Formats: sequence, C-alpha cells, structure tokens
Amino acid sequence: MKNTKHGLVKNLKRLDTLALSFGAMIGWSWVALATGIIGRGGSVGGLVATLIVGVVILAIGFIYAELTAAMPDVGGEHVYSMRALGGTGAFVCTWSIVFVYVAVCAFEAVALPSVLTGLFEQLENVPMWQINGASVFLDLAIIGGITSLAIAWINIRGIKLSATVQTVVVGVILLAGILLIAGIFKQGSQQNMQPLFTNGATGILAAMALIPFMMTGFDVIPQAAEEIDLPPKKIGQLLVASIVFAVLWYLMIQIGVSSLLSSDQRAATGLGVIQASYVAFGDVGKSLMLIAGLAGILTSWNSFLIGGSRAIFAMAEDGMLPAFFAKLHPKYNTPCNAIWFIGILSAAAPLLGKTALVWFVDAGSFSLMIAYFLVVVSFILLRKKEPEMARPFKAKGGLWLGGFGLLATLGIASLYLPGMPAALIWPNEWLMVIAWFALGGLSFWLIYRPNRKRLIINQLLIHLA
Repeated sequence: MKNTKHGLVKNLKRLDTLALSFGAMIGWSWVALATGIIGRGGSVGGLVATLIVGVVILAIGFIYAELTAAMPDVGGEHVYSMRALGGTGAFVCTWSIVFVYVAVCAFEAVALPSVLTGLFEQLENVPMWQINGASVFLDLAIIGGITSLAIAWINIRGIKLSATVQTVVVGVILLAGILLIAGIFKQGSQQNMQPLFTNGATGILAAMALIPFMMTGFDVIPQAAEEIDLPPKKIGQLLVASIVFAVLWYLMIQIGVSSLLSSDQRAATGLGVIQASYVAFGDVGKSLMLIAGLAGILTSWNSFLIGGSRAIFAMAEDGMLPAFFAKLHPKYNTPCNAIWFIGILSAAAPLLGKTALVWFVDAGSFSLMIAYFLVVVSFILLRKKEPEMARPFKAKGGLWLGGFGLLATLGIASLYLPGMPAALIWPNEWLMVIAWFALGGLSFWLIYRPNRKRLIINQLLIHLA
C-alpha cells in the first residue's frame, strides 16, 4: 500500500471508486423522495424535473472531473477553491459542502430506524417527545445512534474496508432496482401515470427542489481522490460515469412507481417504491425493497462520512479548523477525529424525529448549491489564470460550460429563497443553515484569521509548484 503526501493510504481501485460515488448518489433518497417528486410535478413532470437537474449536475460533474484530475488531493472542493479564490473563498466553499455531508449522514440516521419499522412491527416503543406532531421513540433513536457510531468505527479501520462493504451493498440495491423494473412489465399501466403534469411549470420547479439532494454524492470522489490508486484521467471519467448511472437510475425508479401505482395510491403512501414493489410482487417484493432501501441508507451514509471527514481533515490541515481534526489514526492512517465528529453529530439526529428528514433535504440542498457555485467560479478563474495547468481530463465547453454552471447553480439555489416554490421553512430549516454558518464564522474568526499568513505562504508554494 502506498502512503500519500498527507499520510493517507492510496488503495482504492476502479470498482471501489465507482461504488462509493454511485452508492452515495442513490442512497435512501430513491425510496424516500420518488413519490414526492411525482406528487409535486406529475409522472412526466417529475421526469422532466429529474432530467433538468440531471443535466445541471452532469455539467457540474464535468467541471469537477477536470479539477479532480488536475488536483487529485484530499479535500476536493477545498483544494480547488483555495487555489482559485484564496483562504476565505475556500473556507466558505468547504464549510458549505461539509454541511451537506453532515446533513446526509444525519438524514440516514433518522431514515434507518424508520425503514426498520417496516420490517419489524414491534419497534416504536417508549415515546419520548413530539416534534412537529411526530413522536420520537427511544428504541429508534438508539438504533440510529448505535449504527452511526458503528459506521464511523468501520471507516476508522480504513477506507478500503468501507469501500469493500460499499461494493457488496450496492450490488443488493441494483438487484432490487432490477426487480422493480421487472414489475413494470408485470403489472405496470399507462393509465396509472395520470396526471402527467401537476401545476405546470410551478410543479416542475417544486419537484426540482428535491432532486439536488438526491444527486449529490459524486463529489465524494474528489474528497477521497488522494486515496484512489488510478491515473488522474480515469478518476475524472469514473466521476462522470457515476452521475450518468445515477440519473438513469432515478428515471427508471420514477417510471416504475408511477406506472405501478395510481395517483390515489401514491398520495396515500410516503414510500411509493415500497408500495410499488408490493403491488408487483406482494410481500416478498415489499420485503426485498425494504432491505434494498436499508442497503441504500448504508451506502450513502458510508460515502458521505468518507467525504465529510476528508473535507474537515483538509480544512484542519490548512489551519482553518482546530488541529485536532487533522489527526490520523496511528494504525489505519484515517482522519479518525474528523470521522468521530460526523459520527457523533449524526448519532444525535434521531432525537429530532422523522420530520427532520425534510429539514435535512432542503437545508442541505441550499448549502450544496453554494458549494457548487464556488467550485464553478474556481473552474472559470483557473481556466483564465492558469491556462497551462496540466489537465488530464479536460472538460469540453470551457468557459461556456462554466457560465452555464453559474446560471444553473444560481437558478436552483433561488428555489429555496422566500417566495419560491421550495422556500426553506422558518424557523426549522433556516435555523439549521444559520446555526451552521454561524459556527463556521466563529471558527473563521478564532482559528483561520490567526493562521492567515501561513495559509497565504502555503498557497504561494502551491502556485510555484
């Protein structure tokens, strides 16, 4: 095994890398959000919304692929934005993406116990309190918390182990997806797909707001790029391929749900994928899909813990967060304190109850667009300032691609602003965003400012190199 310049271990191969990215992108969202997308936009409107966001994410993916192949270092967005925007821009960009990773891990910690209630009816004991009308149960909170800490423990023992687990679990998800697609031919009906559109363009925009959270995950590859034992160009190609596979996956899942369930059936259930499998294959189909949903939770959770811990590690390495987060495990060479930080935060998430699922989706999606916007800005600036930079994977379109990325990320981000179809909810979702960036501002003032001179010197050395 090869050690990287930051002391990490370079041992991820092609299948490991693809499984990490694709597994992160499909997660639990394909089960939890498919019905909501169809409900907001209609069966065809939902597909249109998915395609529009998919094109945007693919364009951003090409930008990421170029930057990742050119700078395959731990930290992904942090590395690009540091080189293009300097310390302040890098801080905002990376802190934004870390919030997304933490939000996804928290989302999965809440979702996991919810899925288990479909497999084990005896769960949901010892109610503790209610949040937004939903009860929080002690046993579900314990399950979510223990699983979060267990996944953190697996990650501490090495990225290769977590990637191997990821590959196996992604295989389970793919089998379940094939089952649902087979159900279309067995029980699907075009009549069930009515209404094709709901609320016209407004419905499509509302559906679009759910999709960025589903599509994030490919950016785990840039975060872990330093640990991938492949040529830089191949890393960029795998990143783009994972996005294409995920978009096709979501389209097929939505077609399956809308053709197997009538509009009334979809309205009556929050988990249309599970119900659609039941319609096609009875209790066996329902159980298999619940198991696949459980597998999806684990893949997404695992990937985002990897990505988030590497982003935090990179910020700490550059003096933007406490040096405590830059510590590597003495045996496994993993950023153990950064891993435990995210693991503990997500372990506490089930105490917020099921209603927190939507909060994490919306607040995380808004923060994601901030990070993507700054990555696109970095791409444009580096194309202008450093045209001779080695780019093993060079995205076609150049500045035109960058301009499209800017407009698209701003457009999607605007969907979460007040007065828009998917405006963040006050106070819950806005408080999440405000609290996270207030914490970042505090760290910026107390930690980054005293280290600014050292960061500037490091950045000059990077440019000279």
